[in-house]
Amino acid sequence: MKTLELGEFKIGEPNRYVVIAGPCVLEDEALTTHIAASLQTICKKLDLPFIFKASYDKANRTSISSYRGPGLKAGLEILGRIKEQLGVPVLSDVHRFEEIDAAAAVLDVIQVPAFLCRQTDFVVEIARKAKLINIKKGQFLAPWDVQNIIGKVKSAGNENILITERGASFGYNNLVFDVRSLPLMRAMGYPVIFDATHSVQLPGGQGCSSGGQRDMVPYLARAAVAAGVDGIFMEVHPEPDKALCDGPNSLALDSVEALLSTLKTIDRTVKSV
Repeated sequence: MKTLELGEFKIGEPNRYVVIAGPCVLEDEALTTHIAASLQTICKKLDLPFIFKASYDKANRTSISSYRGPGLKAGLEILGRIKEQLGVPVLSDVHRFEEIDAAAAVLDVIQVPAFLCRQTDFVVEIARKAKLINIKKGQFLAPWDVQNIIGKVKSAGNENILITERGASFGYNNLVFDVRSLPLMRAMGYPVIFDATHSVQLPGGQGCSSGGQRDMVPYLARAAVAAGVDGIFMEVHPEPDKALCDGPNSLALDSVEALLSTLKTIDRTVKSV
C-alpha cells in the first residue's frame, strides 16, 4: 500500500484514517469557514487528519435551476483563504479542462468527479497538474475497472492517487454500497476512501434534485471502516434541510463528532488485529 504525504500527515497509515469533510458546495464564506473550523476542531480533538472539501461549481446538478456555487474565481478565493487562515489542506472537484491550472494553484487535492472518471484526456491532464488526485469511482463501474483509471493517472507520472467509493447504480434513482469493493480496490496499492454520504444518495430522486437517506450514513460508514478503509468522505452542513445542495444525504454538523469517535474505535480495533 502506497502511503501519501499531505502536509503534516500521511494517508494510508495503518494506525488512523483520514477525514475528508465539508459542505457539498460553497454557500457564503462565513458559513463555509464556520463549517471548516468546526470540523478542524473535532478532528484535532480526535487526533484524525483532516482535509476540507467543498465544490466551487457543482456542474453536474440535476436541474438547470439548481444552485451550483460561487464559480471558479470566487470559489477558489474562498478555499484559499480557508487554507491560509486555518492551515488545513483543501479539496475540490474540477469539471472543465480550462479550470485545471487555476485549481491546481490553490487545491491540495483535485477531485475527478465520478461522471468524468472515464474521460481519459481529462484524467491525464489533471494528473499532470495535481499534487494529489482523488478519483471518484463512477456509479457505473465495477471495482476492478478502477485499475484502468490508475493506469491513466500513472501515465502522467503521478502516483499520488486516492480512490473513492461512492456507491453503485442499483436500478433507477438508487445506489447500493458493496463493501467488497473496498478490499478489491485497496489491493491495487493505493489508499481507498469511502464516501459515506453520496453512497446514500437517491440520484434525481426528487425530480429536479437528488434525494437521500442520511439516517443510513452511520451504518455504511461503520461497515466501511470495519473493512479497513483508509479514509471517510462526508458532506456536512449545520442545517442539512436548508443546504443549497445535497441536503438529504448530508450529515448535521452537530452529529459528526460522535460518529467519527465511533469510527475511530472501530478503526483501531480492526487494524490492531
